[in-house]
Order: sequence, then structure tokens, then C-alpha cells
Amino acid sequence: MQIFENNDLVALIYKRAMSLMISKGFADQQSGKVTDASHQNSEQSNQRRELLAVEEEAKKNKIIQAHGENFFTDQVMAKFFAHVTTAVNKKFDNKENLYNKILKIEDAAPDIMEILSVRAASIKRIIPLAKSLPWLANELINLVNKPQYRKRADVQVTDPSLALSYIGLDNLKLVMPTFMLKHWLPNSTAPYPLMKRKLWNNSLAIAMSSSVLAKEAGMDEFAAFAAGMFSNLGLIAVSRCFLTTYSELHTAELKAAYDNKDKRLHDTLVNFDASPDLLLEQLITRSSKISADLVELMRLDRLRITEAIFDLAYTETLDKMCPLAQIVTKAKAYVAFRSLAKDELISNDEAKLLLTSVRITTQEISLLKKSDIDHIKLNFK
Repeated sequence: MQIFENNDLVALIYKRAMSLMISKGFADQQSGKVTDASHQNSEQSNQRRELLAVEEEAKKNKIIQAHGENFFTDQVMAKFFAHVTTAVNKKFDNKENLYNKILKIEDAAPDIMEILSVRAASIKRIIPLAKSLPWLANELINLVNKPQYRKRADVQVTDPSLALSYIGLDNLKLVMPTFMLKHWLPNSTAPYPLMKRKLWNNSLAIAMSSSVLAKEAGMDEFAAFAAGMFSNLGLIAVSRCFLTTYSELHTAELKAAYDNKDKRLHDTLVNFDASPDLLLEQLITRSSKISADLVELMRLDRLRITEAIFDLAYTETLDKMCPLAQIVTKAKAYVAFRSLAKDELISNDEAKLLLTSVRITTQEISLLKKSDIDHIKLNFK
């Protein structure tokens, strides 16, 4: 987001929040936080220093060999990472491919969002669109069959039309964007297994926070919820595309080394880890702009969130943003602060700097603190 990138100190904080999305250990490295238990226990620390002293002499005898191996590894990594960067940049530059092939966004999804945004919205108009998306129909049926929402414990709903009628329009304004984003999440974020869950939690918290702030400001809560949710489309697309591309290229390189009987290269490639630094760079530089590209391709006319998503990506100051973009920016800053604070990765001065950079008021912070921004509350009649 341009507004965060323009301030060097805020940019570092936001970068740390993005690194936390990848993994806690990586975020600790970004913050300089020491997690090694040997630094927390003086006795263990002394023992380790003794062991290191003994090992140091042995290492001296191997320094030339080790230097050669490290040089080779660095060369292989640099070449491979350059290959990955070129491949993902090529994919990111093709926004239609991201929309249709990577996230696989069907036309019925934005059509449903358009219907929900108008006063004349009706379940009847949504039914054929929902039925055209088998994954969505299944989600709706599963939702109404949950114990807390079932009218009768002995009756199971099997028809998506009935499920839609039971859920109702007000609930669908929360349910539809939520199920859509859930569907577009990466199937896997290996080797960062918690990243998928963090992407989901972050998206929901931003959407819920945006809705809370919009209600307080007398703005459209549905538009704010949708804008907050879809503002993370770029994060999802980048994560999905990068990790898939990395895995495919790594597998291909391993196979080539094996086929060529190049054991040294094969062993080096086996010990590779997906570069969190490379992924973080792509998330920071690409995600907000890709969100704008993807929302633009949805061609939303009645649900007026496109301008806000573009402002998040390209506008440098809060004053130049539309009111909805300002709301989502505040939500993003608050959720980033909350995530970092939970893991003790932000100081009081940094928290103040981050939150004041988006001009979120103490009243708004208090409102968000007492609001449940981690769960959707549905009201069934």
C-alpha cells in the first residue's frame, strides 16, 4: 500500500506485519527478536560457548572446503531465485490469467455481489447464480445444516434454493464475500502451513473492522465489508501464484539434476527452502496493485468498491483517498497493529506511529477493541 510505503518507519512496521503472515519465525527475524533459548538461559548459553570453542578449531581446518561449498550453493540459489522471480513476474503481469486461471473467479461471483448491493435485491435472482457454482451451493447447504442454525434437528437441507431462502439477504451480505474469499484461498501454502489460516484470519478481521468503522461513520456496511475482504485478493493471488510456481520450478530443477546425474547440484537443491524474503518482496510490491487489477476485472458497477481498492494501491496520502478507502486503510492498520502486538513484535512508539499514520481516532480504536472482528454473527429468524 502506497500510504505505508511512503513513510520509511511505517513501511518497516507494515513489512513486519506481512512477514508475520508468512511465519512467526520469519517475523522474529525481521524484528531482530531473539528466539534462541540459549540466549534466554545463561547456563545453556555458557555451555554452548564452550562447545563452540571446541568446534572452532575443527572448523578452521575445513574453512577452504566450506567456502567453496557455500559459494556453489549461493550461485545455485541466486540462479534459481532469479528464475522464480522472472516466472512469477511474467504471471503477475498477466492479470487476466491471474483472474481466470490462478484464482479462477467465475462470472457468477461478482454478479451475486452486484445483486446484493442494490435495494431491489432478491433471493430469486441469486438462486440460479449460486446453483451455477457447485462449491458455493455446497457451502450454503453446509452452513444451514450446522446445529446452531438448523430449525429442526431431524431435518437436513439438501437444496441450495431452500438454503438461500433460510439464510436471507442480510446474512448473505456477510456470507457471500466470505465464502468467495475462502474458495479463492490457496489449497496449500507449504512450506508455510499456517499462512493459509493467517491469510483468512487477516482478511476476515479487515472486512469486519471496515464494516464496524463504516457503520459508525454512517456509510454502507456491505460495501465496506466487501472492500475490506477483496482488498486482500492480491495477497491471496501472490501467495498462490508464487508458492505454486516455486514448487513447480523446484521439482523440475530436481528432476533435471537427477536425470543428469549431477549429485552435487541435486543435494544442494534438496536442501533449499522456499525463500520467505522473495515471497515477502512480492507481497509488499505486488499485492495491493493486483487486488486493484482483479477487482477491476469483476466490472462492479453497483457495488462501488473499485475506486477504493485502487486508492489503497496507488494513492499516497489519506486526504486523497475516497471515504471508503480511508475506512479500509484504518482497518488494515489496526489489524496489523493487533497481530504484531499479540506476538510482541511492536513497541508502543511503533504502534502509535502506525495508527496515527492513518489518523485512526482513539474512539475508533476503542470501538474496534470491544467489537468481535474475528467472527461473523448471523441472525436467523
